[in-house]
Amino acid sequence: MEIFEILLSASFWAAAVRIASPLIFASMGELICERAGVLNLGIEGIMVVGAFAGWMAVYAGTGLWVGVGVAMAAGMLFGLLHATLTVPFGLSQHVVGLGITLLATSAAYYAYRLALPEVTSPPRIIPFQLYEVPLLSQIPILGQALFNQTPLTYLAFAVVGVTAFVLYRTPLGLALRAAGENPSAVEAQGLSVTALRMGAVIVGSGLMAVGGAFLTMSAFDSFFFEMVNGRGWICIALVVFGAWRPGKALLGALLFAAFDALQIRLQQTGLGMLVPYQVFLMIPYILSILALILMSRRAEVPAALMVPYNRGER
Repeated sequence: MEIFEILLSASFWAAAVRIASPLIFASMGELICERAGVLNLGIEGIMVVGAFAGWMAVYAGTGLWVGVGVAMAAGMLFGLLHATLTVPFGLSQHVVGLGITLLATSAAYYAYRLALPEVTSPPRIIPFQLYEVPLLSQIPILGQALFNQTPLTYLAFAVVGVTAFVLYRTPLGLALRAAGENPSAVEAQGLSVTALRMGAVIVGSGLMAVGGAFLTMSAFDSFFFEMVNGRGWICIALVVFGAWRPGKALLGALLFAAFDALQIRLQQTGLGMLVPYQVFLMIPYILSILALILMSRRAEVPAALMVPYNRGER
């Protein structure tokens, strides 16, 4: 009975949307990369860099939106490195991606210690505040869940719409999808596969970094080690779960976030006194794996994903 009360509460769904927001940014970024034919395993480290860069910029005295821009720029810088090594040089996307994650994570932690050597607890900033949309926020349950969030959450949903529009309603999106499906056809049209793929990785990495910045500038008010906590890897799974479509990836992020919000609340019920808390922590991952297995069986992987392309080759 308590579970049904939880599922019908506005606070539960508001928490689910809040938890899903960084996943939405990062999964859209990963989806753009993979649609162009590049698997970006640097997502975890790029999210860490975005979380640190955005928070540090605001702590240094810039505005919140400037902090978001700084985070995005930092992510795009690592995206440029990833794209340069994997696209024109054709190095292993797996190896480069994992290397980027290690490099970006270590660089963020080192920069933190370098900038704040004497700090024992993370300094706090004033994060984005909740913005209640007039009239829409008065809708029962749905209003509080969707229309009483921080500006970055609204931006996350807007990014999904823009990504879907660009991919399926513009010539650029068509060329981008073709680069991940049939790069030879792209070259035959006089377009540069290298430029398309590199651009996709750079932009996608910027969105991943904004997902990390959400954690320090909207969900929390400080930066601490391990705060990304595997969200990047979850986003890679969400892209597969969503069959490389923005709308379905959004639903996957909301589904995982709902499982996560549910396990937090279950720990606070009488059931939490009987079951070890580690079991509750496992719930969202177990359920997400099951959902991923069911959905991914029908998914069509981009034909040229992880396949290097050299101009002139057929």
